Amino acid sequence: MNIKKTSDFTWEIDREGNMNVPVKIYANQEIMSVMKNDRTLMQAENVAKLPSIVQNMIVMPDGHEGYGFPVGGVAAFDADNGIISPGAVGFDINCGVRLIKTNLSTEDIKPNINRLMDSLFKNVPSGVGSKIKLGFTKSDLEKIALEGVSYVVDKGYGVSQDLDRIEENGCINGADPDKVSELANERGKQQLGTLGAGNHFLEVQRVDRVINKDIADKFGLYENQIVVMLHSGSRGYGHQVCSDYLKILSDYQRKNNIALPDPELAYAFIGSKEAEEYQKAMFSAVNFAFANRQIMTNSIRKSFEQTFGKSSDALGMELLYDVAHNIAKIENHHVDGKDKNLVVHRKGATRAFGPGRQEVPKIYRSIGQPVIIPGSMGTASYVLVGRKEAMSETFGSSCHGSGRVMSRHQAIREISQERTLSTLKSKHIEIRVRDKKLISEEAEWAYKNVDNVVHSIEGAKISNIVAKMVPIGVTKG
Repeated sequence: MNIKKTSDFTWEIDREGNMNVPVKIYANQEIMSVMKNDRTLMQAENVAKLPSIVQNMIVMPDGHEGYGFPVGGVAAFDADNGIISPGAVGFDINCGVRLIKTNLSTEDIKPNINRLMDSLFKNVPSGVGSKIKLGFTKSDLEKIALEGVSYVVDKGYGVSQDLDRIEENGCINGADPDKVSELANERGKQQLGTLGAGNHFLEVQRVDRVINKDIADKFGLYENQIVVMLHSGSRGYGHQVCSDYLKILSDYQRKNNIALPDPELAYAFIGSKEAEEYQKAMFSAVNFAFANRQIMTNSIRKSFEQTFGKSSDALGMELLYDVAHNIAKIENHHVDGKDKNLVVHRKGATRAFGPGRQEVPKIYRSIGQPVIIPGSMGTASYVLVGRKEAMSETFGSSCHGSGRVMSRHQAIREISQERTLSTLKSKHIEIRVRDKKLISEEAEWAYKNVDNVVHSIEGAKISNIVAKMVPIGVTKG
């Protein structure tokens, strides 16, 4: 593998052998050294061998080994004769992040932090298999698959203004609940409004530093402001959709005598029955995940109302934005001198459209899309803004977090709960967790340094850093 350094923040693996495009990596020297320790770059080379891939296979600085396709990867395929791959989207379809603003300060929060965290922990169920009885039926799930956030807002979970601040306005067109299995529906029915486990979290954060005041003002962010970050996805519903279609596409490979560089990269050609049905089921899970985060937002607002005795309106609990980072979408991009429709797969990567794109909400269109980047437990998170350069460089994509450097099992073996809890205590961070294993699994040392990750993205001129947040309270599964 011949890795060439092309700038302080970019690297390239030349096209060789069966590769159809080069691999482009965004990372500083330190991150690149870490990335070489697992199968990330080998997996990226395998993706570069897939048919109809366009321009480059891209690896973001948070990139690490995943299921076939590296987490932190972006790949685009011709929308007319290309492919779609469940492994390039991931099991947690539309895992994503949203940021909720408040008009509270650190001084407002400090006397109430324990009561607030207890309320959030109670009102937003978390953990493996977590459920909540909100009375949703199969018919409701079908409508959520088709209508996304607007359906649950009509049911009282939020306000119509929220829709303007969600990617795809909270509903991607083209979903079909008939392509979702009964098992997926059963798994999802009582999981709407739940956080889940693993790296999913709910954090109360303080805006520690504003880096770009002009953009921060337009986003409504300022220093010492309290915000809430929510990271979750489509729960068992999306996981089952992915599992179901991996089996279907495995049969498709055999039936069509398709040789894969990795069996985990099973795909179907656009226009085939299998590709069409996976896309419709995947879009259903995308809309489920948007609705899931919306219902949790309603629970978060209620927790603040209970704690502070004011309405969420009076507390300024407005949504800044909601972004997906496990998804495949048809988008138009300028490639090789032409505008082309592409199927852009982002797995552990965030859309980061620059100014002027119609997909960006009107309130942000003149400045670019908000890009929300969570850190690991106990470390900083960031808000960035998309740049024009990203449109030609990365199909308008950015990183999605800090990226693992240890497997969960390794973290449990090597990082003691005591060390993590002691560090969180020294930083005055309240934690609520249902499974104590997560204290080690999600410790900051199991992840890359998020500061390095976002500065690599900014250094490569993909997105600009707007503000840095630090946690005050964390709830996990």
